[in-house]
Amino acid sequence: MADSARRYWYRGRPRESRGPTGLAADVVQAGGPIVSRSIRYHRPRGVFCGEGFCSQCLVRVNGQPNVRSCRYVPADGDRVDTENAWPSVRTDVLGALDFLFPRGIDTVRGFRRPAFARPWYHRVVRRLSGYGQLANAAPTPAPPPLRHTTDVLVVGAGPAGRAVASTLAREGRQVALIDRRAVIAPPPGVLVIDRATAAFLPPPVEEAERPFRLAGIGDRGRGIDLNASTVVLAPGSYDASLWCAGSDRPGVVTAEGALSLRTARGEVPFHRALVVGGGARAAEMLDRFGPRIEGILAPGPISPEVVRRANELDVPMFPRTLLLGVEGRRRARSVRCRARGAASPPFSLEGDAVILAHLRIPHVPLFFQVGARMEWRSEGGAYFPALEPDLATSVPGLWACGEAAGFPDPIGSEASGEAVAERILGRSANLSALPPRVGTQSPGEMEGYYRELFAGPRPGGKWIACACEDVTVEELRTAHDRGFSGIEVVKRYTGLGTGLCQGRYCLPEALAYLSILEGRPIPEVGFITQRPPSEPTPLSAWASLSEEGT
Repeated sequence: MADSARRYWYRGRPRESRGPTGLAADVVQAGGPIVSRSIRYHRPRGVFCGEGFCSQCLVRVNGQPNVRSCRYVPADGDRVDTENAWPSVRTDVLGALDFLFPRGIDTVRGFRRPAFARPWYHRVVRRLSGYGQLANAAPTPAPPPLRHTTDVLVVGAGPAGRAVASTLAREGRQVALIDRRAVIAPPPGVLVIDRATAAFLPPPVEEAERPFRLAGIGDRGRGIDLNASTVVLAPGSYDASLWCAGSDRPGVVTAEGALSLRTARGEVPFHRALVVGGGARAAEMLDRFGPRIEGILAPGPISPEVVRRANELDVPMFPRTLLLGVEGRRRARSVRCRARGAASPPFSLEGDAVILAHLRIPHVPLFFQVGARMEWRSEGGAYFPALEPDLATSVPGLWACGEAAGFPDPIGSEASGEAVAERILGRSANLSALPPRVGTQSPGEMEGYYRELFAGPRPGGKWIACACEDVTVEELRTAHDRGFSGIEVVKRYTGLGTGLCQGRYCLPEALAYLSILEGRPIPEVGFITQRPPSEPTPLSAWASLSEEGT
């Protein structure tokens, strides 16, 4: 597999792929950073998250729309095309809308007059509200569903999840481990369900022998039905986005997105990248891409480890810096910045990529779905599950550990998993030895960052708040001015957070912004309703399961 070549077609031209490299890396190498166009303004879009959550690298594969190219490994004979663009993804006629409506298009409440033109308006609105044409190929039949009953279900195969599963399996417990990635070296004695996602169905039934039921989708659209007595959530975290003008431009990627763009030959599509961040994730980017890093921009202070590595590589550093905008039409060419806490003038730095490595956000949809009590932890810039001292959640039988529980350090994350396993086994655990969780001291670094960013007039350029739905920051401000308050109401008014990523890359920033506008703490701004499934799931996966309870 590592050396075998696979021949496929991209936009009518033959390409060759090797190893387990995702399609996105090959596509970007073949045709440049523009992979798709946004749905409303047809702005150029490239790979962003690299984890299959966002909507910025969608392509059409063998007639099937909305395939996330960062997660898809091409096979022999595949035909890959771009979507949502005419006549081509590089030169899209509807891209003119981006210039004609610099403050945004009101496709919900606008397009009403003159009345005789409404039928044509409706056609335009429909054209600007979809992710591509319906499939023109018959769907591949899904494999038979997987139904499994277990004592303990662990969600997430990172250090914490593997520690829980391994410890419980050694003690003779029946354990299943589910993860959306391919799990390498499965823990002995553990049933591993990889390349799969799941969501809670009805609320847990406490008096039932196995109160938890989850359903979801596995590899090749396989339906999954799981029942468990105990559930441990260790879904990990992901790299956050950062608001500024042009933050959705091709070339702006998360740290994971940058890693996903590596081809089997080690090639990456940038040479002078600017890394945003000053902590462990930024240090990792220096280790991975050192000679290709042009500068370090940190919203807050820069850690000694990053300083050491940057000095070794002769990379300039800019601590406590506001990112005002990304310049460039077809890809990032430079950034505009300003030092925080001073009336200094803006300055520009040239670079062909912007790597966001400043903050890791926990995956929390499953906690919200199952009804666990949540709390805003300012130092983490996100909601985390509220935990008892033994790491139990407010839902009986549901436990949390790892990054999603507030232990970002890999060693502390694994230790939290071992502690949860001991508690499930009814044994005491040395909980005092665990590192402190992410703190609640308010305001956190990113809250302070956005308060300073929006304290004065906002720098020019189009600020996209929700990249999936092309919702602008201006629209959020308009919603506030019209009397709408709270994130759930604003979501319904603007569409923010309703796209394919389910708010992962817009909600933390939107919460901070609404907190500023409404003059109240983020917990009072709330959170959007998290309804299952949190991952797009084909109807065929649901249909393959029994009707009872689904």
